[in-house]
Amino acid sequence: MRNKMKWLAVVLCLVLFASMAIGSGSSSSSDGDKKISSVTTSSDSEGNGTDEAKSEEAKSEETTEEVKKEASGATIEEQVLFDENDIKITATGMEDSWAGTKLTLLIENNSAKGITVQARNANVNGYMVDTMMSADVAAGKKSNDGLTFQTSGLKECGIEQIATMEFIFHIFDSETWDEIVDTDVIKIDTSIADGYVQNYDDSGEVLVDTNDVKIVGKGLSDENSVFGPGVILYVENNSDKDITIQVRDVSVNGFMVDTSMSEDVVASKKAISAVTFFSSSLEENGITDITDVELYFHIFDQKSWDEIFDSDVITIKF
Repeated sequence: MRNKMKWLAVVLCLVLFASMAIGSGSSSSSDGDKKISSVTTSSDSEGNGTDEAKSEEAKSEETTEEVKKEASGATIEEQVLFDENDIKITATGMEDSWAGTKLTLLIENNSAKGITVQARNANVNGYMVDTMMSADVAAGKKSNDGLTFQTSGLKECGIEQIATMEFIFHIFDSETWDEIVDTDVIKIDTSIADGYVQNYDDSGEVLVDTNDVKIVGKGLSDENSVFGPGVILYVENNSDKDITIQVRDVSVNGFMVDTSMSEDVVASKKAISAVTFFSSSLEENGITDITDVELYFHIFDQKSWDEIFDSDVITIKF
């Protein structure tokens, strides 16, 4: 039964990856297919001007050209990342894989239990990115495995080269699923880290800018994912807390619709995300052209789930 469950989990992961890869093709570092014409909030009756947004966009493009640095063949030095609880994890190199860029790892399990090693809160060059890793290592055995940073996620953030990587390892008992340890944050600098500058494109319409959290609407993508279109977002977490951002009370053209958005952004990091509207829900309401969206953001502490704040109700017109 356990083997069947593991096989099902692998299949679901592959399906999820496929959907993200398909969806990322339209939203990768773009502002979407339809521009935002105005934004109003429940505490501000006047929409934000589009001239300022265009000016910021032009400024961002100029900045991109200024800071863009060509760098290829990023490498790392072999280094021990974790060595506790009779478990040792060593980073041995970097290589391209079918799914993205892989940080190759040697995992040594000298404990008396079979373990599973996964990664959490991964970010590259300051951007939260999607990863793939789930390594099972029997008691007393070793495994050559790796942490893969998915190409789709790197493209969405405009990451051309990996200068820095940060993540934690989540290690648990393979049989009972009991947690063994969550490591401290692990940071790895590659051979191009010194002097490398990552551009953060925050152009667009500001939807939220409070409590050290900034959310910018970059446009509507008609093909954001296989599930449906979505509003592309740029997110900055300038606080000292790891947060999760979700949406509430979402309507499109005045109709309540089913949506998907839950983005984890650790302290001092950025993310490219999207509020995805399920195509089935749009069809049920006869919506073929999205002209306006209303919603609010619910931001809470990732670890404690304590609410940090709810944004004003935001109306976005296209």
